[in-house]
This record gives sequence, C-alpha cells and structure tokens, in this order.
Amino acid sequence: AFPPIQNPKTPTFLNFFVNVKIHSEIYSLLLQECIFRKEYKKGRRMHWQMVVVGFIPDEYLKIKLLILYAKSGDLDTAHVFFDTLITKNIISWNAMIAGYVQKGLEEMGLSLYHRMRQLGWMPDQYTFASVFRACSSLAILEQGKQAHGILIKSQISINVVVNSALMDMYFKCSSPHDAFRVFDTSLQRNVITWTCLISGYGLHGRVYEVLDAFHQMISEGFKPNQITFLAVLSACSHGGLVDKGQEYFSSMLRDYGVRPRGKHYAIMVDLLGRAGRLEEAYEFVQVSPCKDHPAVWGALLGACRIHGNMDIVKIAAKNFFELEPENAGKYIVLCNAYATFGMWKNVAEIRSVMRGSGIKKEPGYSMIELQTEVHFFFMGHNTHEQTDQIHEMIRELTFSLKDPCDIPDSSIELEENVVVCVIIKSNKDTRYVDKWLKMLLGLFSIPRTSSRLARLLKSASKILSKFTGIGVV
Repeated sequence: AFPPIQNPKTPTFLNFFVNVKIHSEIYSLLLQECIFRKEYKKGRRMHWQMVVVGFIPDEYLKIKLLILYAKSGDLDTAHVFFDTLITKNIISWNAMIAGYVQKGLEEMGLSLYHRMRQLGWMPDQYTFASVFRACSSLAILEQGKQAHGILIKSQISINVVVNSALMDMYFKCSSPHDAFRVFDTSLQRNVITWTCLISGYGLHGRVYEVLDAFHQMISEGFKPNQITFLAVLSACSHGGLVDKGQEYFSSMLRDYGVRPRGKHYAIMVDLLGRAGRLEEAYEFVQVSPCKDHPAVWGALLGACRIHGNMDIVKIAAKNFFELEPENAGKYIVLCNAYATFGMWKNVAEIRSVMRGSGIKKEPGYSMIELQTEVHFFFMGHNTHEQTDQIHEMIRELTFSLKDPCDIPDSSIELEENVVVCVIIKSNKDTRYVDKWLKMLLGLFSIPRTSSRLARLLKSASKILSKFTGIGVV
C-alpha cells in the first residue's frame, strides 16, 4: 500500500536517523521503508526511540506501526495499536486480518473479517485475498463461497492476487471445477495464475492436465518460474512419467533460465525412487549440487522405505539426520524408516533422543466445516463436546463391519487397522448425527493399491448406508 523510497543509500539513511530526534513525517517515511524492506528490527528500534523521547504517534503513524508489527508476527502489539485507533480504516483492518492469516491463526483472521463486516466496512481486494487464503488453509468451502459471492456483488475490480487466492481456495477445498471457472473467466493472467492452475491440477493428481496447462502457458508467452516447475516435476513423479520428468528438469536452466534448487532435486530423487530406480536415485544425489539439502536425502529415504534397500537406507538416514538435526519432523521420518525394516533398536534410540531433547511431534488433527463453523479433532484428545457419541457410533459400526454377511465385495478382507472415513449427509437429526456433527473419522492406513482402496470405500459406503439409514458419499 505504500511505495518504497527510491534511494539506493536507504539502509545508511535508516541507520543514521535511528539515533536522532525526528518528527512524524520522517518517522512515517522510515517505517514505510522498513516495512517494504522487511527490516522489522529497525522499525521496532524506531518505535522504541519514540517511547524513549516521549513522542506520541498520530493516527496515521499508529497505522504504520500496526502494519509493521502485524507483518513481523507480533500480533499482540499490533492489536494494541489497532484497539487504540480512534478511527479505523480499511488499511488497519486488512493489516490485522492478513497478520493473523500469515501466522497460521486463520480462525481469528476470519473472526475479525466477520466483525469488520458487521460494523459496516466493505472489504476490498486485499481483504478478500486474506479471507480466501484463510479458507484455503482450513479447507472450508462454504465460507469461501460466501466470500466469493460478496466479492462478485461488490463489483470490485479483481486483480491477479485475488484470483490466484480464490483458485487456490477452490482447489484445496476439492472443488477443481470452480477453480478452473475462476481461471477461465479471469481477465488478467500471468505466471502466478497459470502456476496456481498447474499446482491445483497436480494437487488432485490430474497429471495430464498439469502438462497440458504448462504447455499452453508457454504457448501464450509466459515464462515458468521455480514454483511452476515444482508442480510439473511433482506431477511427473506421481504419474510415473520418469522420462518426461527428466526432460522437464533438463529444460529448466537450458530453455528457461530457471536454476534448479534443492526441492527440484528432491522431486527428481522421488521420481526415480518411485520407479524403483534406487541406485540411479542415489547416484543422482551424489552428483547433485544440492546434496547438502535435507529434502534430497529425505526423498531418497522415503524411496528406500517403499522398495526396501537397507544399505541405502542407512546412508540416507545418516545424511538426513545430520542436516538440520533440530528439525523435529526428521525424528519422526527416521523412526518410520527404521520401523519399516524392523530396526527397533534404532527406533528406540531415536525416541530416546527425542525425549532427552524435549522434542515432541505436533499432534495430528482432522477438521470439518459444518454450517460455516469449523470443528477440530486432535489426535489423542477427547475435548469435543460430542466425543462420547462419536466413539459409541464407531464401536457399533466396528461391530457391524465384523459381520462378513454385510460385506458386499467378497474380495475385500476388512482388517482391524482399517477405519473407514465417511461423510454422512442427513436432513434429519438422529441419535448419532445431529446438526453439529456429520462425519465419522478415519481411513488411517491402508498399504494397498488405489484400486483396492476405491473398492473398499465403495463397499464400506454401502455397509454404512445400510447400518445408519443415512446417505453416505
């Protein structure tokens, strides 16, 4: 919202004025430059100077400080400035909403958005971009659609940023048709919107749509960037298109001037690993300029887990662990890799290190949107108000699923570690499904092919429909 000061000597300029007494206009310009350059520490030093000399910022300067603290992630301080504003404007609302969303507090950002609308404020492009990002992160389609409807009615000129956020929201909420419709009707397109489309198709496993969109983007004169190639290479990896993936990887620097980074090399390792070409993947890592990137060794470790190569597992695990050992997620990956090969002594050692270092895995969770409200279910927690009802229904369903007469497909053997995930839609209240909860959780681990998984889900749906008398999709 604030253009930068076009001065190549600005850093020296900032350093000089941090230590002298200045007035409001200069503070405003300097804070603006700190925000643009993301030099938040210098901005906080300026605020500290204001406090020390007894300088009281005016409303305009408070908004600048609010933006500074919101962008730096200090939302408590940002909220202090927000609450003390005599007259709030759309910039102050947007700064707070965006700050919450960027810090992963999407629910609070959406709550502030609803409060803003209740007070009569009309959202602008920046508001909608933040709202769509929040809905995307939470995968809450209905709230996203409502915001999209408000955007259409407002007749605001939609820019590339809003369109990209809207497309991303629809893709991540499993509505690719709506995402493509947004793309197809957009008046402005650039590499960001094309990359969003390509990444979205990749998210849904639509490999050939990814490649078609990539070539169409090239034909229209847009140059792919690093993120574009991440999506294309990932699609080739998941689609088993080894030769195609290698071809695209080779073309990055040669044809488009895009230098591959660690994540690109990691995807190539994953591509070869999925195809069972572990030795080739290992050799690729050895000659890679990014062999010190943890993602590369992590990809190789994952490939070894799938195809079972103990020798390479040990090498990959050693390198993977030595790079960024403070990363808690790596301990979990290593434990899983060792457990796959029955290396329980190594598993125990890793867990012992985790306990000794105070490292804990972030709890997993599932969530569902019901009537624009998001319900979270954390692993190992029984805090939901209907936990008892959920467990009772799961017990009854488990008992029912043990009856072989209820299994429509005799080729499917239901195992004890299989929990079926279904979404139950009903227009009536029942003993188990009321207006607040319409989902049973599950399908945690099925080490089978996708065709087997599809048949299992189809059979389970028939069983659950018969058992509950409720339509299951």
